[in-house]
Parts: sequence; structure tokens; C-alpha cells
Amino acid sequence: MTKNPIINSLVASLYIFALVGLMTWGTSMVKPKDSFIAPVAMISLFTLSAAVMGYLFLYQPIQLYFDNKKKQAVKLFLQTVGVFGLITILVLISLFLNLFTN
Repeated sequence: MTKNPIINSLVASLYIFALVGLMTWGTSMVKPKDSFIAPVAMISLFTLSAAVMGYLFLYQPIQLYFDNKKKQAVKLFLQTVGVFGLITILVLISLFLNLFTN
């Protein structure tokens, strides 16, 4: 990713919003039914999301760490987590204030 924690956090948030949008659209198009494949799909999606988030949050800090820029690596990681935490808090506030509900 980048060495900008704001961009990394925004991309992570956009990924989540896109995924939720796709899931919301998909469930409105298909009738839910019990099947073996639904739990497999959900666990696969969870695994994919963990890999994507790991890349977004850890790729640059690990690169910096192996370039012997350990303080910069820790700082970038903590800043990315911090900005993502602020975005998460804003989403939770909007949820509790019913800003984006029907």
C-alpha cells in the first residue's frame, strides 16, 4: 500500500463498504436458503478479508521494518490503526444516531 496512514485506512474502509454493499445487493437478489455452501462462502470471505486487511495494514510497516526503519514502521502501523479507529467510531456514531437508516 502506501506510507500514508489516511489513504491506507480509507482504502480499508472503502473495501468494507463495497463488501457490505455487494452483500446487501446480493441478498436482495437471491432468496436465502439453507445449504452447505453458504457457511463455506462466509468463511472464505472472512479469510479473504483478513488477507486484504493484513495487506492494507501491514505491508508497508513490514517493508520499513526490514529496511531497519523500525520506529517508522511502528509509527505507520499505529497511525493507520488510529485513523481506521476514528473512521470506525464515526461509523458507530452514525449508526447510533440513525443517520443512514431508512
